Formats: sequence, C-alpha cells, structure tokens
Amino acid sequence: MPESPFGVVTFIAAPALLTNASSVLAMSTINRMLATRDQMQKMYFRSEEGKLPHPEHFLAKVDRVEKQALLLLGALHAIYTALAAFAGATLVTLLGAAAAAFVAQDILHLIIGLGLALGFVGVGGLMMGCGKLFKATQISLINIQDEAMQIRERQQQPV
Repeated sequence: MPESPFGVVTFIAAPALLTNASSVLAMSTINRMLATRDQMQKMYFRSEEGKLPHPEHFLAKVDRVEKQALLLLGALHAIYTALAAFAGATLVTLLGAAAAAFVAQDILHLIIGLGLALGFVGVGGLMMGCGKLFKATQISLINIQDEAMQIRERQQQPV
C-alpha cells in the first residue's frame, strides 16, 4: 500500500477517468456511425432516382462510405472493450484497496496484476479504436475532396 492516502485515490481515479473518456469517445463514434448510415441512405435514394451524372464516382463513394461504416463498427468494438476493461480495472483496484489489510500478499499481488492487465487491455482498445477512427476520418476527407472536384467540374461546364 502507498504511504500517502492519495496513492489509493490515484489507483482508483485513473481507470475511472479513462472509463469516462472511453464513454465520451463511444458516444461520438456512435454519432459518426449514425451519420454514415444517413449518408448511405441518401445515396440509396439517389441511386433509386437513376439520375447519376458520374456513376463511377458515385459507386466509388458508396464503397468508401461502406468501408467507413465498417471501420467505425470496428472502432466501436475496440472502444467498448476498452470501456469494459477500464471499468473492470476500477472495480478491481477498489476491491484491492479495500481488502489490502485482510488478504495475503500473494492475493494482493494477483489483484494488482489483474488491475494492471485490465488497464493495458483498455489502453490497447483505445489505441486500436482511435486508429480505426483516424482511418474513417481519412475516408471522409476523400469523400469531401471527391465532392468538391465534382462541384468544380459542374461549375466549369458551359450552361
């Protein structure tokens, strides 16, 4: 046990803060997933109309939005894993701090190891989720650039 009473609070607060950060990241990822679904739905209705001036651009964008949705789903899975791991680490460290005076050193070391392992799983999940979110953002940028190019081409055509 740490000498300072703040040591125990630190062991509990760190995973709790990471749990909160993971929750916020999960909510924003869900919002991005819903926006991607709305975008695909608009593209579906547009394809039903049958008036596609550049079908090859349209199909490429459909492919990118689908890939983006898959990346967001993977990111969400990784973030949920991180969220569960950090919540578990918080519980384990809280139980370990409460039971430290009553359990043998071997059991206490096991509890500490479990808390650390859960923390590493959580950090790994966050890193993986953030990597997938970055890739999904890159796809969004490609779609924006493609649409900007189409707008410029349309504006340059004689009326």
